[in-house]
Amino acid sequence: MKVQKFEDLIAWQKSQDFTVEIYSSFIALKDYSFKDQICRASISISNNIAEGFDRSSNADFSRFLYFALASCSEVKSMLYLAIKLKYLEVEKANILIINVTEISKIITGLIKSINK
Repeated sequence: MKVQKFEDLIAWQKSQDFTVEIYSSFIALKDYSFKDQICRASISISNNIAEGFDRSSNADFSRFLYFALASCSEVKSMLYLAIKLKYLEVEKANILIINVTEISKIITGLIKSINK
């Protein structure tokens, strides 16, 4: 079955859920700059998947998937920093790191599948 819309992509679905987790994890954080940056980076994951899906070619889609992958890395880096800054408990941060790593793997698989 061919995917007809970006909403059908598992990577998009999981990244949307992940963004909700990020928002709820940092809702009370008073470091507004940090909170804004990690929230924006998490939003970029699903938005780049969506935007790339509706581009005119697989090459464009792939390019946007790489942007989404880079946003995953940015969020992961910030989660490690959140541990060091004591913004999150280690256990919670590790769960989020596992989730964003899974999303990265799904995106990487999607890139490989469209670049065949």
